[in-house]
Amino acid sequence: MLENLFNLEGKVALVTGGAKGIGAMITRGLVEAGVKVYISSRSAEACGAFAVEMSQYGTCVALPTNLLDIENIEALAMALGEQETQLDILVNNSGATWGAPIDSFPEKGWDKVMDLNVKSVFFLTKNLLPLLKAGGTATDPSRVINISSIAGITHGGLSAVSYNASKAACNHLTKVLAHELAKDHILVNAIAPGFFPSKMTSHFDHEALGAKNPVGRIGQPSDIAGLVIYLTSKAGSFMTGNIIPLDGGLLVS
Repeated sequence: MLENLFNLEGKVALVTGGAKGIGAMITRGLVEAGVKVYISSRSAEACGAFAVEMSQYGTCVALPTNLLDIENIEALAMALGEQETQLDILVNNSGATWGAPIDSFPEKGWDKVMDLNVKSVFFLTKNLLPLLKAGGTATDPSRVINISSIAGITHGGLSAVSYNASKAACNHLTKVLAHELAKDHILVNAIAPGFFPSKMTSHFDHEALGAKNPVGRIGQPSDIAGLVIYLTSKAGSFMTGNIIPLDGGLLVS
């Protein structure tokens, strides 16, 4: 049994924002696990280049898309449907943040972050439901993983009002979707990362951030890839509606 517990060979996945940061870590983990991974990214150049880079480990296909527009979300779902008859794994990873003091926080900083971090998560999942339903069975459900943040659980002391609010909304949306889609053999969970090396955290001192964690470091690619593999494999087939912090103990420090 153990040799099949984490086996993902032959699965099909879509990872949004899959060419950079945490998304790239997830993409590589899934590709190396034998998954055919489609990646979307706002930058066609970055998306294509990373897909080529990942081809040394397995199959990775670029579908560059700006998920801020509903029309693009619909087009992405249609493009995927033209190439695949089912989708086993959807990782809603694309996200944005906006830092500004509350008394000068702009409306565009609210709308952009909420649209990408919450609205696009819902509408992409909605548009991909036919493929997700086709991929799920009672013994091997399809999986949706929403990449949230510990900022959706705690304020974190950052001046990123819309980001924190959007991730809290993403957490609750995860629970709502988990309840609604269980009957269709689709499991929905969220991962709430702490600090990982990415563009979003590039202006922080990573060593200092790690020192604040009980485990003494920030996240590594294997940390996020391992959890995604667990959630999308047979080992995670009884989990849905969970918000899983991946923060090195920061929330309990």
